[in-house]
Amino acid sequence: MTWQFFIASRYLTSKHKERFISLISLISILGVAVGVGALIVVISVMSGFDEDLRDKIIGTYSHIEVTSDYGVKSSPEIEDMIAKSDHVKSVSPFLHGQALVRFRESVIGVIAKGIEPQGEIKVNKIGEYVKEGKLDVGDYGIVAGSELASKLGIKIGDAVSLFTPGNIDGIEFRVTGIFKSGMYEYDSGLVYISIPAAQELLNARGLVSGFSVRVDDALNVNKAKNAIHRKIGPLYIIRSWLDLNKNLIEALKLEKTVMFIILALIVMVACFNIAGTLIMTVLEKTKDVGILKAVGASRRDITAIFAMQGTMIGLVGTAIGAALGLILCWCLKTYKFISLPQDVYYIDKLPVKFAAGDILAIIGASILISIIATIYPAYKASKLDPVEALRYE
Repeated sequence: MTWQFFIASRYLTSKHKERFISLISLISILGVAVGVGALIVVISVMSGFDEDLRDKIIGTYSHIEVTSDYGVKSSPEIEDMIAKSDHVKSVSPFLHGQALVRFRESVIGVIAKGIEPQGEIKVNKIGEYVKEGKLDVGDYGIVAGSELASKLGIKIGDAVSLFTPGNIDGIEFRVTGIFKSGMYEYDSGLVYISIPAAQELLNARGLVSGFSVRVDDALNVNKAKNAIHRKIGPLYIIRSWLDLNKNLIEALKLEKTVMFIILALIVMVACFNIAGTLIMTVLEKTKDVGILKAVGASRRDITAIFAMQGTMIGLVGTAIGAALGLILCWCLKTYKFISLPQDVYYIDKLPVKFAAGDILAIIGASILISIIATIYPAYKASKLDPVEALRYE
């Protein structure tokens, strides 16, 4: 331990002649702690929301969709070319379109998606989301979302009818499964049927909308997109889940950045308190500074003493805030005691994700701001003239 650090720690922990200075020091520590804790909780929740939303989107659809404006012939050759592209793990055809579902006197608009069940479970998580019945669309089976089933009052075995403008007579389907993805948009407006039934319903004989593709890395789909493009040429539209949800994802990123900046201002205000505390400490310790300089302490030594004192306030506040933030995040993640309206926020529970990079960035930013706040008071202390400091003592 250096003598500068020893003196700085004594100044921080010893009783001041002015109790007001001690109170300001405590307020500075608590201010930094509140700012850091709030930042960790908010950023962790937003990271969790981002990840949860991404998992729900990918879980219900797929990493990449290969489509055409005029439909795609259900060709095993095209499917095989996509499957043999680099980074592709599995492929499955689909056909989707808008329809009306009717049960008794209730009619609701939905997206009807025709699938091959064995292939669909390989490109997304729909197989895991089925909570009642099973993903067995058969010839005229239908798997509906839980919110849709609740609105219509349907259950396994009930008969419902699907209508489209091109098929106003409708087709009757038997409910074979009910799924719950956790995304209100999908659970309330999506149904699964077989591809032949979808072709009949949408008057698209021999055609599909395209192919759902699962790749080896959902966060780096561009490589797979380029590989598929090289295989099948420019006649098809190749879009990843990032492309299909670009506005939502960009909005989440912007919101996270803005929240970080706004809450970082709390830490900055607390660090202004650190600067004020040091300035008042310098005024109180004028005699001590004069004595230290008289016995040979340099300006650098005096600067180091007060810089260390301010940095210790920042470190203590950051440590307390980080601990409180992590504990609160753990409680939110474990007990899930905050519920959300699904029709507003897409998900029903407040998600939390511990992102080491974000937490370290918050801690680092707090410490850096604390150090910057010490520069001016420490510099002013080093400029004190020992003769003037001791003249009236």
